[in-house]
Amino acid sequence: MAAINNDWLDALKEEFSKPYYRELFKKVNEEYSRYQIFPPADDIFNAFHLTPLSKVKVVILGQDPYHNVGQAHGLCFSVKKGVDIPPSLVNIYKELHDDLGCTIPNHGCLTKWAEQGVLMLNTVLTVRAHQANSHRGIGWEEFTDAAIMALNSQDRPIVFILWGGPAQRKASMLHNPKHLILKAPHPSPLSAYRGFFGSKPFSQTNAFLEEHGLEPIDWQID
Repeated sequence: MAAINNDWLDALKEEFSKPYYRELFKKVNEEYSRYQIFPPADDIFNAFHLTPLSKVKVVILGQDPYHNVGQAHGLCFSVKKGVDIPPSLVNIYKELHDDLGCTIPNHGCLTKWAEQGVLMLNTVLTVRAHQANSHRGIGWEEFTDAAIMALNSQDRPIVFILWGGPAQRKASMLHNPKHLILKAPHPSPLSAYRGFFGSKPFSQTNAFLEEHGLEPIDWQID
């Protein structure tokens, strides 16, 4: 695993010495040695590498990484260029188009968002190939909860975008009045028509950021 070495390290360093994390580290290394695991080990902490804590303006919470070959690269909902755009991201792009008029891109790499301060964090950071949720419950949730608590304690406005039940359950950890919490159904084809479409998360986020004197996110993926 590529170590976290920006300001997230200060916020999370206590986690690395806790018993659960030592067990998690051991388990993850064992899994990589025995199975095909996604994302590649050096990409596990990409969300933290690309979006330092001090730069976070928006948090999008996902569940666990994509589990097919070549998809996951450490940012929730994002895939590398050249990989087919997954159905949930197709629906995110549709809502982005309807909300802000952005043109729908021909790839699914969301690094541009991460580099502008959108933390794209899965609550579980690894998965076995072709086995969704296979690393649920091995310790990642405790680690990412620590990250969410660090974000909650930031004394500045941050938008939390919570799509679907698992992400929305994290709302109980978010009680800082400076933050905005946006909830909607998950963008997957199973639930997008239950209220994800029309929820306007992108324009609401930018309106909130601008209201607080912050630069809005350029959501257009080129």
